[in-house]
Amino acid sequence: MVVLVGLNTNRPAGQQSDLSRIKAWWRTLDGDRFAVLPPPTRGRYTQSDGHEDAAEMFATRGIATDTSFAYWHWQSHDAFARSGELTGVLYLHWGGDHSTVAAGLGEGPPGYRIVDNGPRGAFQLDRVTAVDADGLPDPEDDAGVRQFLARVDEPRHRTARSTEYDPLTATEERWLHDRLSGPVDLDAAVRFAAPLEHRRALTPDETARLLPAWREAYAGRLTAWRGWRSVLPALLRQEHPEVWAVAAELGAEAAYALAEHPSPRSLELLRAWALTGDDGAVRGWFRAHHALREPDPVRAAAALSEELTAHAAPGTAQTGLLRALREAVTDEPDTRRSPADAFFPLLLATIRCATDDRLPRPLRVAAATAAADTPGRVREAAGRLTDAAEAADALTAVERYETVRDDLLAGTGPDLTGYEGGLGDIYHRYRTLSPADVRWLRDRLADPSTGVQGIAFCLELLHAHGEAAEADLVALLPRWKKELTKQYRTTYTEWRHPLVTLTCLAQDLGHPAAEAMLAWWAKPKPLWKEPVRLLTHLGAPTEEKAAELWEFVVSGGHDTGHLMTWVLLRARLDGTHPLHVAEKLIDEPGIRAYVLHRVLIGVADPAQPLWHYAIDPRSHSWWHRAQEVADDERLSAEARAIGLKAAREHYVTRYPDQVRPALTEGEVRTAHAWLEARADRTAAN
Repeated sequence: MVVLVGLNTNRPAGQQSDLSRIKAWWRTLDGDRFAVLPPPTRGRYTQSDGHEDAAEMFATRGIATDTSFAYWHWQSHDAFARSGELTGVLYLHWGGDHSTVAAGLGEGPPGYRIVDNGPRGAFQLDRVTAVDADGLPDPEDDAGVRQFLARVDEPRHRTARSTEYDPLTATEERWLHDRLSGPVDLDAAVRFAAPLEHRRALTPDETARLLPAWREAYAGRLTAWRGWRSVLPALLRQEHPEVWAVAAELGAEAAYALAEHPSPRSLELLRAWALTGDDGAVRGWFRAHHALREPDPVRAAAALSEELTAHAAPGTAQTGLLRALREAVTDEPDTRRSPADAFFPLLLATIRCATDDRLPRPLRVAAATAAADTPGRVREAAGRLTDAAEAADALTAVERYETVRDDLLAGTGPDLTGYEGGLGDIYHRYRTLSPADVRWLRDRLADPSTGVQGIAFCLELLHAHGEAAEADLVALLPRWKKELTKQYRTTYTEWRHPLVTLTCLAQDLGHPAAEAMLAWWAKPKPLWKEPVRLLTHLGAPTEEKAAELWEFVVSGGHDTGHLMTWVLLRARLDGTHPLHVAEKLIDEPGIRAYVLHRVLIGVADPAQPLWHYAIDPRSHSWWHRAQEVADDERLSAEARAIGLKAAREHYVTRYPDQVRPALTEGEVRTAHAWLEARADRTAAN
């Protein structure tokens, strides 16, 4: 018997593609207080791009700025194959009022359905499919198979250490085994092997058939086949004779699987990889060492920390070791939907590690760094404990941490090689620079191992604060032609391309290298530099540079920091605060309002301008600048209204759990109180 969930829309030859059908439906959607953006091009790559496109469309078409809207971006568009077939869920993003958007989208076009993930999520559009009485799809129905696999491979519980899945029914497991029983198809096997091995159900016969096919097809690049993440654990579990050769060839990416199956052989491999600084290998090494050799987690971490130091492993290895230790001494919450208090044990464990004299100093420094923004959250959570002794113990731990924090953190800084968003999250810590900060930033610039991202971050901070010196320029001169002339996207950062900043510094110093750099910028290639070339005009500003930059600003060209550069340049020439330059541009013909608004907030502190190309609603820096603009009595009412609007739209009060670093409840209450105190101005606007 077949239970119809809806229509099976596998497309016979000659019929419209999924993309064509969805576009035709999409064009019918505009309604009262609701609009949809046209389907995306590559220029709309992220949600920030979508909101910027909406602002531009509203301005062009005269649509009210408080209209709710929906769109999808180019990353979502990957759900479509080149043929137009929908091969995955299409995520529909939105802005404005959630209920208005939900009503505007409705149930979706015929043959498809929309899933509403609530005010904090995107809508999902997918094809409607059919299943039999056991909930199984027709193996020939690609969409039905994809949806079934997504359902059975959704974890019921996930932490940093483990992932748990609901058990398969006998018919589901048999259906999956049947898919692996024919001739080996590695591309198909990826999908069917994973849900089986997540339940430790891949059979020796299946791995014996998959292993040689994998090693032959992907010789010399075993990690290129995604199915290895299922096959390797199965080989370890089954004690296959070839597993160690395979693990060695896979390298450090196999660390998690080896840690799940600790043995002297896995410990040996994990140690070798860990000494290179690989984070996953360090954590796996700790888990295997803890399981096999040292049952006390603190002593285990201390021994490994000393070995990492003795072998001059990268400093990030201590951070990985800290995570492993913290995981070992706490019960971790589900990482997907946990209340704030669920993370209290992790936060408190980090604070305790910073003051635990049994641990070597490098590991305590890593703990002090990780705990830097957490004392307030720990205090709040401790205040809700029912056990008075436990609460007092937690508060004492925080006090001990705050006593030693400055000493541990002196002369340290963030990991410059990680996700750049992590650097943006802590940018507000560098609004003022201590002498120790300046020394650390300069040391990083002088270090040949610092990469382009690290150079961009450090040089921007030094230059903006007026601390960049000729020695910093000289340290980077040997690297600028070979390394700094490479493309480096800064669309979503608070800092500019490092060669832009270096060129500005060279001009400000009147250094001879400025001439060579400007000559390089003037050349037509490489093409990546053209959109940011004019940003170098901020160095040694002149009226001629200001005029050229202004001509571009009012031309309507894509702004990648041009208006902000002009505002900062004009302020330097006029000897005035850039806020006063920016506010004069309100309602200026040729100036796009949404660009000016982010510039007005971004230049609130000229000693640390915020170069992100949009107001980041998750950022502490943007929240504080919006408040300052809103409360600056020197500014016009129109300028202050822009600051207040940006503050109202910030996630501090709307989605506080998305702000990074995480906020305390007291900070959220203070933010609400600040907005409520200005409710009369909000109503007037």
